[in-house]
Amino acid sequence: MQAILKILDNVKNVKILVIGDVMLDKYIWGDTSRISPEAPVPVVKVSSESYTAGGAANVALNIATLGAKANLFGWIGEDDNGEKLTQTITNKGVVVVPGSISKEKNTIVKTRIVCRRQQVCRLDMEDSPDCFQVTPHDIATKLAPAIKEADAIILSDYAKGIITTETIKAIQEVARPDTIIALDPKPRPSISYTGLSVMTPNRSEAIKLAGITEEDYKEFPAEIVCKRIYEKYAPKNLIVTLGADGMLLSEKGEVISKVPTYAREVFDVSGAGDTVIASLCVALATGASMLDAIHFANTAAGFVVGKLGTATATPDDIIAYASHK
Repeated sequence: MQAILKILDNVKNVKILVIGDVMLDKYIWGDTSRISPEAPVPVVKVSSESYTAGGAANVALNIATLGAKANLFGWIGEDDNGEKLTQTITNKGVVVVPGSISKEKNTIVKTRIVCRRQQVCRLDMEDSPDCFQVTPHDIATKLAPAIKEADAIILSDYAKGIITTETIKAIQEVARPDTIIALDPKPRPSISYTGLSVMTPNRSEAIKLAGITEEDYKEFPAEIVCKRIYEKYAPKNLIVTLGADGMLLSEKGEVISKVPTYAREVFDVSGAGDTVIASLCVALATGASMLDAIHFANTAAGFVVGKLGTATATPDDIIAYASHK
């Protein structure tokens, strides 16, 4: 508890830059009691709609909610959805880096239809990843000041186009040598993640990064996964989130620690990975040790997965949750 309080005492002194795939999460809330006569699908009677930040925008929102300074770069369309997203995050203290809003791009929107606390389906509206690429020139001209000012940089990769091998290298070249650079990856053959301070894949992402097939093992092969990821990408720290099994920390390919989950109940895991990397980097930027940062992130994640829909945790939420953990 003392470590959590110390982190929260210092959050206002740190500045985190989030670079990645920005989205608007839309929720359509309703109820269903019959099947359509036109097709074997439920008829949803809509009662309300709500909007919140998704993807990299949710990472930035988590940071701002904790009380740290959050800057965000990711393409936002000059459209109604982009306006809703910008208003949502700026009202909570997130600063959108100039140049993020573009007439040539459409805001990515994920629409979830929820009935009786159960997600019925999700509708995705997005352009080709080619439309969202960021060039080294963009980084040198639009992002360089924000990169140099940041205590930590989070690369929020949802495979929508912004995070590529080239953009990672360009960001590393501009950043100060002591800057924490963390990545929440979406593994794919076309990208290489090297030289990072922290990587935070979930179980399935870690399996893909390691290049193995999980079906070949009865249990999650932690030692093999960590060793292979280090051999391929050499992250300074690897943190694998394992859902109900908690998290594990690896350094130089060796498993250092396993931390059980702090979740008491799970309603919705949407955005849990965003909360983990946001709270982890906030803690590290305050000077916390890696293990203290993991415990802090685990506490924040335990709180948000107990909420329906994409959620964030305030300092008061974290203190209250940790007190009854």
